[in-house]
Amino acid sequence: MTDRSPSNSTRRLPAAIWTLGFVSLLMDVSSEMIHSLLPVFLVTGLGASALVVGLIEGFAEATALMVKVFSGVLSDYWGRRKPLAVLGYGLGALSKPLFAIAPGAGFIFAARMIDRVGKGIRGAPRDALVAEIAPAAMRGAAFGLRQSLDTVGAFLGPLLAIGLMLLWANDFRAVFWVAVIPGLLSVGLLFFGVREPDRPQHGPARNPIRRDNLARLPRAYWQVVIIGAIFTLARFSEAFLVLRAQQGGLPLALVPLVLIGMNVVYSLSAYPFGKLSDRLDHSHLLAAGLLVLIVADAVLAYSAHWSWVWLGVSLWGLHLGMTQGLLATMVAQTAPTDLLGTAYGFFNLVSGIALLAASILAGVLWDNFGASLTFIAGSVFCTLALIALRLTQKTSQRG
Repeated sequence: MTDRSPSNSTRRLPAAIWTLGFVSLLMDVSSEMIHSLLPVFLVTGLGASALVVGLIEGFAEATALMVKVFSGVLSDYWGRRKPLAVLGYGLGALSKPLFAIAPGAGFIFAARMIDRVGKGIRGAPRDALVAEIAPAAMRGAAFGLRQSLDTVGAFLGPLLAIGLMLLWANDFRAVFWVAVIPGLLSVGLLFFGVREPDRPQHGPARNPIRRDNLARLPRAYWQVVIIGAIFTLARFSEAFLVLRAQQGGLPLALVPLVLIGMNVVYSLSAYPFGKLSDRLDHSHLLAAGLLVLIVADAVLAYSAHWSWVWLGVSLWGLHLGMTQGLLATMVAQTAPTDLLGTAYGFFNLVSGIALLAASILAGVLWDNFGASLTFIAGSVFCTLALIALRLTQKTSQRG
């Protein structure tokens, strides 16, 4: 009886959703062991500037998002999601040793690009897999669960990095070598543990990027894309959160605590807000998430003191939990099922361009005007996203 009650909906999620969540968890342990230390390694170990950090992170993360459009199109065209997801996770795992042997910032840039190309390849097919495996009425919960497990990995990785940095006297490269192990485990779990559902074929496969297919993506979908892009302009790389904490005097070995704190809040909030999105108006939840990010930016702009930084980082994690799974759910609900991969791909293409611009702008502002103005600029873009969301609501009401 209890298994059938709404309060136990997680028990009714297909096992493959849980497996995909643990695949993400393992890869995030691997990635965040490196990512949580990388900004400080670049600045203190390799002599890079904040602009260089912004360029590396901006290009890497933007590339990941933009590659998703091609993997999404291919997964729709082939009618297969899992092979591309395995390829993407495999590239991510194989990139990890490159960080450990990097002699300079240019090598780090190459390693980050390979890592993020892998992320881009796997992202849209994996999201489409989640949407196809989960019952339609539980997609918000499914995305929220996968995101929560992903985020558990994102704070376990930095936690492990802290322990190893303390154990090995701030030996960045030794920590990077250990990060190879969970990455390889992630690929193995996906390959052996997830069975792709059969998809009915309606005639011969066609290239989803054809004009008539793109015309099938409705206006509501493109509105989600535009709002997501403006939102992304406000969310430059989290590397700048790490640098802000370092300004407050945080010791090198404890720098990963920044991403741990953010991801603890993110993990605890992603699934509840994912479930909430199945019952409440999406635009209201998105607006609330934007308001939380505005407050986070204001707090981080105010002071580099540890108390203010931790408050700002916690609020940043809360806004991620409120909005990440929500945007994925909104894409799934506004796009045709046979174009889900393409829909996620184009969404991430536009978001990738916005993220690149945001990270470059953040680096320029940081180097020339300081951290406070950088976070103030983020709050301005958040406000613009709120305005765009409100205009979209008015247009929908008139329609």
